[in-house]
Amino acid sequence: MTIFQLDKAHSSITFQVRHMMISKAKGEFTNFDVDVQGDINALESLKVKVTVDAASIDTKNADRDNHLRSADFFDVENHPTITFVSDSVHKLSDTEYEVTGQLTIRGVTRTETFKVEYNGQVKNPLTGGITVGFDVEGTINREDYGLVWNVALETGGFLVGKEVKLNASFEFALS
Repeated sequence: MTIFQLDKAHSSITFQVRHMMISKAKGEFTNFDVDVQGDINALESLKVKVTVDAASIDTKNADRDNHLRSADFFDVENHPTITFVSDSVHKLSDTEYEVTGQLTIRGVTRTETFKVEYNGQVKNPLTGGITVGFDVEGTINREDYGLVWNVALETGGFLVGKEVKLNASFEFALS
C-alpha cells in the first residue's frame, strides 16, 4: 500500500460558470483535503475521498463569495463541506482514467464521473522522495444539487449558467 501525502502548496480546485451568457466567472476553493488509498503501481485500485470546505470559496469578489456561501447557493451554515468519494477508477490509457463516485453538495448526493490525467512520478530534488501528480476535469449541473438561484436576463437567458466546469490539480509525496 502506498502512502499519499497531499502537497497543498502545489494543488488546487478551481471552477468556472457562465455569467450573463457572455463570459465566465471563475473561482477556487482554497481549503480542501484529498485522501488516497491504494497502490500507485495499480491506479485502478485507488480509493479517493476529497473533502472541500465550502466556505473557502474564492472568486476574487467578496460580495459574490458571500452570496455563494448563503442559502441561495452552498448554504455553508447548514452544509459546510462538499465531498467526493470514489466508487471506481477505470483505465482509458496509460495516462488517462475515469473516476466515478458520489459527489455531495448541499446535502444532495449524485453519481458523477471525472476524467483524470496521471502525470507520472518524479524524484523530488528538494526532498529526495517520489512525487506524483494528477489533473482532474469534469462538468456538473449545479441545479442537480439544489443550487438553483438565478435571474432572467431581459435579452434572454440567465445571469448564471447551469453547467459548472471543475478542474483540479493534485500533487502527492509518496512513501
